[in-house]
Formats: sequence, structure tokens, C-alpha cells
Amino acid sequence: MSSETLFYIIVAIILLDFVIDQILDFLNAKHFDDPIPLSLQDVFDAEEYQKSQRYNKTRHRFGLVSSTFSLVVLLLFLFFDGFDFVDQVARSISENPIIIALIFFGIIMLGSDFLSLPFSYYSTFVIEEKFGFNKTTKKTFFLDKLKGWGMMIVVGGAILALIVWFYQFAGEAFWWYAWILVAVFSIFLNMFYARLIVPLFNKQNPLPEGSLRNKIENYAQKEGFKLEKIFVIDGSKRSTKANAYFSGFGNEKRVTLYDTLINDLEEEEIIAVLAHEVGHYRKNHVIVNLIISILTTGFTLWLLSLFVGNPLLSHALGVENHGFHIGLVAFGLLYSPISEITGIIMNYLSRKFEYHADNFARRTYSSGPLVSGLKKLSKNSLSNLTPHPAYVFVHYSHPPLYKRFRNLLD
Repeated sequence: MSSETLFYIIVAIILLDFVIDQILDFLNAKHFDDPIPLSLQDVFDAEEYQKSQRYNKTRHRFGLVSSTFSLVVLLLFLFFDGFDFVDQVARSISENPIIIALIFFGIIMLGSDFLSLPFSYYSTFVIEEKFGFNKTTKKTFFLDKLKGWGMMIVVGGAILALIVWFYQFAGEAFWWYAWILVAVFSIFLNMFYARLIVPLFNKQNPLPEGSLRNKIENYAQKEGFKLEKIFVIDGSKRSTKANAYFSGFGNEKRVTLYDTLINDLEEEEIIAVLAHEVGHYRKNHVIVNLIISILTTGFTLWLLSLFVGNPLLSHALGVENHGFHIGLVAFGLLYSPISEITGIIMNYLSRKFEYHADNFARRTYSSGPLVSGLKKLSKNSLSNLTPHPAYVFVHYSHPPLYKRFRNLLD
């Protein structure tokens, strides 16, 4: 196979991925004006439903513009040898493969983020503001960006440097070392995310003593579920949208409630949402997802090791001097279809897990408060209640609301 042929295969993959996404988005958008399912009639009144339709249509149009812009930039970068230019800049600074890779990806990542910054800003301060969701100040918005870049440079740079170093001394066998590194990091991040990462962006405080905490502790004790760390996070600092999640395991296990969730739901509804999250733990969904993620990473790194050393990958991107970093980029573009398939499988599994967690909450607490709580959360976030089945199949990690209710109320 020639480098030119491989180049056009890469372009075809990029275009096909874009076309499929746009077809799915179009099919989904056609359902925005559908009548509300009978089981969800009490989620919105007529005026609120019209507002949710306007919101979803606005986000659809915005997504079309931003994704088209990203596609055009990527294609221009490919056709005008952008990767070769960045590679030459990196090589003009250092001859060390690790330094070259760090500079190369640093330029690519920061450049990409700068180009997407206006879209992110518009999404936050125009669209989310218009529909009453945004609570982020401009100071917080830009501080979040700076913190994100800092984490990318420190954490991402360290992992990339180690992987390139592994490749330098182990050759094609580097994937074993890289796999162990990523697996250990994933486990560490799962355990200490709330303790180390969240405080960089949000304030967390223990849930005060009172009725809600007593009910949570009573439920956990009844289920034999050890839960000592219950925190409230200042989600209202950025948005009116609500959430709750578990993080960590073992002694680091904790539940985090958004302050918006506490404000939006009744105490019984919060306990029901919590029972759903406990169901994920009791059914070992967290561990299963972590194991699948680690296995998928291992497979990807093994596949990468078979191709990353081939100069054909660099030549296909218009880069004369082959390097690990260029092979990694080309492989990432070629791997996209496999990534899409694994993503669909993971979303399917995730939807199954959501049903399992709902059933656990129904069995150990009650389905009524969970249903009413989910209705309020959907109403307050202007959720799309009538998604297209194909869009759900590809993109949804949670079942549509009407299907969850059908399962809970059967």
C-alpha cells in the first residue's frame, strides 16, 4: 500500500465518521417536535415543552456548526501538511524523542483548544445563558481552562513521556509497560478523583447533620452499605443542572451530591437517586467498567505496537521523518471505526447497568420517588424526551426516560 492510498483511507474514515454522526443528529432532530409520550405528560407543561424543543434545536444547530468547523480544520491540516510543520517545529527545538513528542502534542492540543475556545465560550455564555442554565462567571470559565491546561501538561505530559520512553528501550514490546502504567493510573484516579482532582475546580463540604443525612445513613445501614463520606459540591457555581455520583472504592468510597440536586428534589427523591447509585456499587458495575476499560486499553496498545513503527504512517500524514508521535496520530485516526464500535458496545452495557441500578432502587427503597425525581431532573435540564432509537443506540449511556419509567412501573 502506498502512503497516498493510506492518506485517502484516513480522509475517508474522517468523512464517513462525520457523515454518520450528522445523519444520526438529523434523525434525532426530526423527533424534537414529536408529542410527549403518555407516561411523561406531567414532566412539562405546554410552554415548558416548547422551551425544551427550542433548547434542543439550538444545541443541534450549534453542534452542526462546531463539528463542521472541526472537520474543515482537520482536513486543511491534513491536506496542507500541518503535522509535518508542527513536527519540524518540535525537531528544531530538540533531538530527544521524548521532548519532540511533548512539544508536538503540546502544540496540537493547545492549538486545538484555542480554536475551540470561541465555541465553548458561546455555548456557555450565549446558549446556556439564554435558557437559564449558566451560572459560570467569565473568571471561573477562564480559570477552568487554565487549570485544565495545567493538568494536561503535568499529568498528560508525564504519561506521554513515560510511554515514549518505554518505546525507546522496549520497541514493539512497549505496550506491556504502557498498559501497566495506564491501568495503575486508572485505578489510582478512580480511587482518589474526588480527593485530588475535584478540589481543583469545586468546593466540597461534608453534608451537614440533619434530616437528609440521617435518612441517607439509615438507608445505607439498612442495606449493609458502609457509607461515611457524604459530601455536597457547589455545582451551582457553574450551572443550574443537578447531579449526584459515587466515586472511589474501599476506604475512599464517597457520595457527592450537587447543591442543585438538594435544592431541586425532595429528600425522599434524593434517597431514591442515591439508592440507584448504591445499586451500581452492589452490582459491581464500577469494577466491571474499570476492568473492561483496562482490557480495551490493553487491546488498543497492543494493536498500536503492531503499526506505530511503520514509516508508512508518517508518510501518509506528509511527515518525512518518522517518529513515535506521528505514528500515534495516524493510528488514532485509523483506529476511529474500532473506537466507535467499542463505544457503542460500552453504551449498550451502560444502559443495561442503568436498568439494573433502577431495579435495585425499586427493590430496596421505592420506585415512586425515583420516578418523580427523574422527572424533575429532566424538566430542569430541558431533556429531549423523544430521542430517535438509532441516536440512542449509538450515543446514549442511559436509557430514554420513558423506557426507564416503563421498567420501574411494570
